[in-house]
Amino acid sequence: MPHYRISEVAELLGVSDDTVRRWVASDHLPAGRDDAGRQVIDGRALAAFARARTADDDGGRVSARNRLPGIVTDVTMDGVMARVDVAAGRFHLVSLMTREAAQELDLRPGALATAVVKATTVVIEAGEAHG
Repeated sequence: MPHYRISEVAELLGVSDDTVRRWVASDHLPAGRDDAGRQVIDGRALAAFARARTADDDGGRVSARNRLPGIVTDVTMDGVMARVDVAAGRFHLVSLMTREAAQELDLRPGALATAVVKATTVVIEAGEAHG
C-alpha cells in the first residue's frame, strides 16, 4: 500500500499542510515515518479517514455526497437556459440549469454556492493525481 507525505495528503483532501499536521498530532490521522524520517500516512488509513470525513452529515435529505463549496465566477443566460461557473478550491465546475432556477437562486458572480455532484458515471484515472 502506498504512503503519502503530509503535503500530498493536504492536496488530496483540499486542506493545508498545517491542518493535516494537527490531525496527526491529535491522533485523528495515524502517521508513521519513511526511510528518510519524514512523516507519512498509510494509504489505507488515509482512505478510511477520508471516508469518515466525507460521510453524509445532512440527515439523509440529499443522496449526493460530493459537495463542493465555492464562489460563482460567471453566469451566462440565454433563452430558457443558464450556464453557471463555480470556483471550488482548485476545481472549476460548470452547471447548466434553467434560467428560472438561476434567477430564483439569485446566482451571480461573487455569490457563495455549493456545487452538489451526483453522477451515474465517473471516470477514474489510476496513479498520480492530475490537476
